[in-house]
Amino acid sequence: MGVIEDLSRDWKFLRGVYAALRVVTPAARNKSRTFLDALEDLARRYGDRPALIGEHETLTYAGLDGRANRYARWAMANGVAKGDVVCLLMPNRPEYAAIWLGVARAGGITALLNTNLGGAALAHCVNLVRPKHVILAAELAESYADAARRVEPGSRHWLHGARSRHLARIDEEIEAFGEEPIPKEDRPALSLDDPCLYIYTSGTTGLPKAAHVNHYRVYAAMLAFSRFMEATEADRIYNCLPMYHTSGGVIGIGSALVAGGSVFIRERFSASRFWDDVVEHGCTRFQYIGELCRYLLNAPPHPKECSHAVRICCGNGLRPDIWQAFKDRFGIAHIREFYAATEGNAILFNFDDTPGAVGRIPRWARPVFPVTNIRFDIEHEQPVRGEDGLCIECDVGEVGELVSRIVINPLKPSQRFDGYADRAETEKKVLRDVFVAGDVWFRSGDLMRRDRRGYFYFVDRIGDTFRWKGENVSTSEVAEALGGCAGVAEVSVYGVAIPGVDGRCGMAAVVPGGDFALDVFRAHIHGALAPHARPIFLRIGEAIEATSTFKQRKIDLVRQGCDPSAMTDAVYFDDPESGRYVRMDAALFARIEAGGIRL
Repeated sequence: MGVIEDLSRDWKFLRGVYAALRVVTPAARNKSRTFLDALEDLARRYGDRPALIGEHETLTYAGLDGRANRYARWAMANGVAKGDVVCLLMPNRPEYAAIWLGVARAGGITALLNTNLGGAALAHCVNLVRPKHVILAAELAESYADAARRVEPGSRHWLHGARSRHLARIDEEIEAFGEEPIPKEDRPALSLDDPCLYIYTSGTTGLPKAAHVNHYRVYAAMLAFSRFMEATEADRIYNCLPMYHTSGGVIGIGSALVAGGSVFIRERFSASRFWDDVVEHGCTRFQYIGELCRYLLNAPPHPKECSHAVRICCGNGLRPDIWQAFKDRFGIAHIREFYAATEGNAILFNFDDTPGAVGRIPRWARPVFPVTNIRFDIEHEQPVRGEDGLCIECDVGEVGELVSRIVINPLKPSQRFDGYADRAETEKKVLRDVFVAGDVWFRSGDLMRRDRRGYFYFVDRIGDTFRWKGENVSTSEVAEALGGCAGVAEVSVYGVAIPGVDGRCGMAAVVPGGDFALDVFRAHIHGALAPHARPIFLRIGEAIEATSTFKQRKIDLVRQGCDPSAMTDAVYFDDPESGRYVRMDAALFARIEAGGIRL
């Protein structure tokens, strides 16, 4: 049975890789053809068929292409030349795609601003790319005002959706320009190597970085994920992910469009509206990221949660502890988990629904796909090097940082690393002299484990895993163990520093459900985890802050630590003497900080 099972896995891997390469390879060879050219062909072929369906507007294939032409003509008329930047701050809607496609057709680069940012963080994102123009949706103009005072001069600002005494209204301005195709001699010649977008990292560990995304990455991602999701003309993808990130703004729309299908776009995720939308709009696929699936699983039963037509969902971040429960409850036939980063050159696909795996590279395929994990020093946050000065590849089952080789070869554009707008940040992601002198690899910043069949399993982000009592503690693995306790709706695990104590001790922030009990939770922890992995401190609250891509934001949790005066949530100490949780107060915190209690 083992041999037959392995052959079946290999066949699914080969079939999946072949399906993706069959569409991506020809596209990569035609350097002068971008998705913008493909969109013109799609518009001619599908015409009035719905392409992007929003809550308040719909664009057909012809309408999307025509709208993009209006924005392209506006951009060229307003001095946007090849390589110039236009910032876009707008909620999810079909118009969003039309704008960046139009700017790209004019040769420009659109920087997709996070709609949840404001003040100094938003100004940082704008200043980082030095835009010629900034387009603001009317409903976000007020939140932009505070950032505007910090934005460096030199950009012209435009408003979309409302009139202003100070700003021109771009959606009225573009009506003066035609929708008909722009003659090739009147627009800049573009290649797959030219930049198309700036997409910002989430900023979970600091200020966002602006990643370069060229036309190849845009078009290749659309084509590859269309095959990965097995999209057809008859499919409609449900997209509630933010369009300023790759998953929502490129993959979420493009994987349907290149197949001739359609996309329903919701402005933001709503657990209570999710299944109503999916059923009402006839969606057959949806995309997830981060903890979105956990939010759906934690939501009360919905009358339509099993009466939908969805057979495949695709995304990254579905944790192993809820994988099967999610699939069973909602009747999802196939879960297509993958691993990728907007700026990175490593991509992994789980073609066969193996629970918990982010992807697979069989041993025999590793020479073709140079992605592996290397030994990593958690305490010093550096790769481990041997006596020869080179890195050491992880053994099967060993945890290490995922790396992927950077290759500058026109025939292998997917193995490039174009980096960020900030060169210093780019250099931090490059690792040299890895396995041979002079080789160059991309650092993912993620800790992975690889099994004997070549499946990769996400363990933690570097910086989240910490050292305690001489052992490495994975926050993700501890969180999975705690999430299996009755009454735990959501949990986040992190390490906190205590004066005079080596390493960081574990702490868990828990959002309890209706049947949560402290004594039961403590018994579960002590039964499920080794002593060094058990959280010593417990924080009980109503919610855990997340980024817009449904990743838990731990910066403030770590900063506040276990100091009860730094938060309104209740904090408890796992007291070894009494064998129970003790409510933290100022006096107990002071004793712990002074070393009066042995941890």
